[in-house]
Amino acid sequence: MGSTTVLFGWPLAVAGVLATALAALAAVWARLGTGRATVTAAVRATVQLAAVSLLIGAIIGSVWLSAAFVLVMVLVAGGTGARRMTRHRSGWWALLPVVLPLPVVAVLVVGGVVPPTGLAIVPTAGILVGGAMTATVLAGRRALDELTTRRGEVEAALSLGLLPRDAAIEVARPTAAQALSPALDQTRTVGLVTLPGAFVGMLLGGASPVQAGAVQLLVLILLLLVETLAVAVVVELVCRGWITRAARPSGPDPARGRR
Repeated sequence: MGSTTVLFGWPLAVAGVLATALAALAAVWARLGTGRATVTAAVRATVQLAAVSLLIGAIIGSVWLSAAFVLVMVLVAGGTGARRMTRHRSGWWALLPVVLPLPVVAVLVVGGVVPPTGLAIVPTAGILVGGAMTATVLAGRRALDELTTRRGEVEAALSLGLLPRDAAIEVARPTAAQALSPALDQTRTVGLVTLPGAFVGMLLGGASPVQAGAVQLLVLILLLLVETLAVAVVVELVCRGWITRAARPSGPDPARGRR
């Protein structure tokens, strides 16, 4: 009798090693400079997932321990977002957009959409926190880059009487909004081009295609929600000067409005 899940054993390990080696070799052949990073990322993912799998297996029976684990995930995501955006300590404001999925998950649990169990809360929160982190990093970096490269336009807007925040946001917002493109494209093409992880995971777990499709639809819509909120918040933080670069050009800071 066939199994609906991926078999755990040496074939799975061999497939993972071969895929990593091929990815690294392709990066070396194309001179992308990411060959070593590919191997390092794969090794780190293996170690981290092994540790997290054991940890989740131990805490999944307790809602409170699961909630504590979700908070750790948020802290790690916030720290990662901070480092990816800027070397300045102000990057820790990245915690603010990354924490936004938590109220969403709480509403889902209270509303009965997500069962109040660790087995349901941890993966749901993980998907949404990961999406918010990615959107925060992309939008924050693009906003900071725009304020640096188009500094003259911000200064011109300030000279016309715009407030510092308004002058900065007119420059930073359009490019930063492109951080939502991956989520929008995935939602538009789901089922036609891509079959995302939640859908495939539920099918492998034995759910019906209709159940898997309904859950995946909810996940995609929730990702659009939390990523849109994250982009809006991080752009506001950057344009108000709460998140800055470690090294800024001499002269006034357009995000802070120092003249």
